Amino acid sequence: MTSSSQPQPASAAPSAGAPAKLETATFGAGCFWCTEAVFQQLKGVHRVVSGYIGGHVPNPTYEQVCTGQTGHAEGIEIHFDPAVISYRELLEAFWLTHDPTTLNRQGADVGTQYRSAVFFHSPEQQQAAENLKQQLNDSNAFGKPVVTEITAASKFYSAEQYHQNYFNDNQRQPYCARIIRPKVDKVREVFKEKVQ
Repeated sequence: MTSSSQPQPASAAPSAGAPAKLETATFGAGCFWCTEAVFQQLKGVHRVVSGYIGGHVPNPTYEQVCTGQTGHAEGIEIHFDPAVISYRELLEAFWLTHDPTTLNRQGADVGTQYRSAVFFHSPEQQQAAENLKQQLNDSNAFGKPVVTEITAASKFYSAEQYHQNYFNDNQRQPYCARIIRPKVDKVREVFKEKVQ
């Protein structure tokens, strides 16, 4: 496995033209297969890498992370062009496409590795995440408090190759059709202007 400084092959097709500067966003929203597929739909997203973040074991494997003992969350690292899509828009897509009110759980997936988390890379990202989380709670957007963890990004480890681009490579599998497809359809409907 490699760190984010040597990411796996691209999971999203690059946009035309060379951007002036890409930024990084890192989220945990349950199964990374779902989260990766959602963000691959958006214009301005040049690359999505599935992996592990927030734990204490170096170079964790999928099997280790699944035990819940490494402290890692299944996460995605997004490389995006802020001139095309803003960090706030990424946050909106993040909160829209998972349940941020359940602690350490997304549907049938239970454990700290499935926690809802924003891993910020700058004070500006931290402030944006905290502000939007507060707005969601103030408006009671989900009917229950948002419990998303907001914490500084730590070392990100790319997941094994078979986890990368999972939805696009396995769309006929029942999990992809039943669980991932509705999330992809939702983000494509809500963010019509931002879909690739």
